[in-house]
Amino acid sequence: MTDRPHVAHRRPDGVDDATVAATGKLSEALETIERARGHLYAFHQLTGGADLALDEAVELFREAGHAHIAQRISTELIGRNVLAGRWTFQVVEEYDDGYYGLFRDLEQAARDELLDGRRHIYEAEMKEARRTHGAPGHSATPDTAEDP
Repeated sequence: MTDRPHVAHRRPDGVDDATVAATGKLSEALETIERARGHLYAFHQLTGGADLALDEAVELFREAGHAHIAQRISTELIGRNVLAGRWTFQVVEEYDDGYYGLFRDLEQAARDELLDGRRHIYEAEMKEARRTHGAPGHSATPDTAEDP
């Protein structure tokens, strides 16, 4: 065994620093988009949960003798589109099928063309530069030494 990164995390022959930096920045941007997508799904689930909670609020208003408020919530708010013609599931689908899908496709295409499809080359090289070779907890891969 050697204390070198796995081949999947090594720069392909002939790839220059500028290409590694550019693909690294593109991957970083995709990671940010992944986080944004998670927030969009949270928005979707939170909005749906709030809409369902309105059923109970309406019933409580009716029981408290405020039928006019209950009726207004029922007819104006429950089931309302969050954007023109869209519930949150439609917003999520449009985002996934459009912007997000294209972003993922372009990031993958750049890695396929320039790095033989390899991921995280920039980070793998940063790890190599920053770790203390031979020290416990600083192995290149899980199978080269015992990490805590």
